[in-house]
Amino acid sequence: MPKLWNETIEAHRRAVHDAIMDATVELAGKHGLLTVTMSQIAEQAGIGRATLYKYFPDVRAILLAWHDRQVAAHLAQLTRARDGSGDAGARLEAVLDTYARIQRERTRHQQHARFGAELATLLHRDGPVSDAHRQVTALLTDLLADAARGGQVRADVPPAELAAYCLHALHAAAALPSAAAARRLVAVTLAGLRAA
Repeated sequence: MPKLWNETIEAHRRAVHDAIMDATVELAGKHGLLTVTMSQIAEQAGIGRATLYKYFPDVRAILLAWHDRQVAAHLAQLTRARDGSGDAGARLEAVLDTYARIQRERTRHQQHARFGAELATLLHRDGPVSDAHRQVTALLTDLLADAARGGQVRADVPPAELAAYCLHALHAAAALPSAAAARRLVAVTLAGLRAA
C-alpha cells in the first residue's frame, strides 16, 4: 500500500482509539465506573459495538489504556521541562513546577469525576505505574546531579535521596487550593535543596 494510505489508516485508528478512551472517561465521570457498558461507550464514541471490540475487550482495558496515555503525557511534559533552556538550576525549577502542576491537575480531575476512588483502585497496579515512577525519579536524579556539580544544589546528600525528597514534598501539591500555593511549595522544596 502507498505510504500516504498507511498513514491515513493509522491516523484513523489512533483517532478512534482516542475517541473510545475519551468517551469511556466521560461516561464514567457522569454515571460511575461500575455502571458503564460497552454499548454506552460505542454509542458515545459514535462507533458500532463490533468496532469497539476490535480495539478493546472490556471497559477495564479501555481505562488502563487511558491511564497509560495520561502517564505518557505527564512524562513528556517533564521531559520537555528538563530539556528546556537555562542552566541545571533553571531546568530543575521547571521540572519541579511541572510536577507540582501535574499533581494538582490529576487530583482536580479525579475530584470532578464521580469515579475517582474506583479508578484509583483499578489503575494502581505495579507495572506501568512503577515504571513511570522510576523514569521520573531517574530524570530528576540526573538533573539534581547536574545541578549539584554546578553548585546550584547541595552535594552532601546523594541526588537519588534529593529526588525522593522532591517527589514526596511535591506530592502535597495535589491537596493545595491554588496554583500560587503550588508555586510556593516548589519554592520551599527548592530552598531545601540549596547548599548551606
